[in-house]
Amino acid sequence: METMTKQPVCEWRDFQTDTENYTQDVFEKLVGDEYDAMLFEHEDDEVPAFIWTVNYVCIIKRSTRMINDISITKIPRNPACD
Repeated sequence: METMTKQPVCEWRDFQTDTENYTQDVFEKLVGDEYDAMLFEHEDDEVPAFIWTVNYVCIIKRSTRMINDISITKIPRNPACD
């Protein structure tokens, strides 16, 4: 299993796909939460692999079948345990 050693980026970096330009405002409206940090797997990546919000960790998956696009999976950041 590969371990990521990159540091999260605290300031937002705009990125785009073939269908969307992702600004901080667009992303926050899409996920319904406030941006915290993002992580790029490789230094030359234009799209982050993970984005943290106040309440979620968002996993960003790239898809390039017909067009360059992404999917976002939201996982609760601090699940409540009984």
